[in-house]
Amino acid sequence: MATAPQSKASVKPQSRSQSTKQGFLAKRMPSARMLRWLFNLWPTFRFAGVRVRAIATDFTAATVELRLGLLNRNYVGTAFGGTLYAMTDPFYMLLLMRQLGPGYVVWDRAGAVRYLAPGKGVITAKFVLPADEVARVRGLLGDSGKFDQSYTVDLHDAANQLIAQVEKTLYIRKLT
Repeated sequence: MATAPQSKASVKPQSRSQSTKQGFLAKRMPSARMLRWLFNLWPTFRFAGVRVRAIATDFTAATVELRLGLLNRNYVGTAFGGTLYAMTDPFYMLLLMRQLGPGYVVWDRAGAVRYLAPGKGVITAKFVLPADEVARVRGLLGDSGKFDQSYTVDLHDAANQLIAQVEKTLYIRKLT
């Protein structure tokens, strides 16, 4: 049985804001405490030994730990590099997205890791994104409407030895 062709007029094009949805959680804007709880239950983090220890209520900082265990060791018994990267993946994007608010799109564009020492024991990453940096980003968006920004986080072990540096490049755009 043949069906009638659809009229092109009946197909509604997506607006710019509809085509750049940030996802289920971004629309609901959960509190810092709820996000910490959700991240700690998320299987990707939970089974890799990653724990979110703190997210500031104003989303200016976050602290994440990786405890070396059976499921996140590499062949030589140190922290698996992919887990080191994974523990840093969403946090700069999340902190910036929450501080900017719903009129902006923030995406991870790129990431790079520099491994500096073997990761053993507890490894900690402290993300800091102060309000004055967010104000600077807003100012830059006023000129071009979009740009890329890079942030670096250091990963330290319990003895405060630098284990790795992770650079995250974010794509930031103001919705019109």
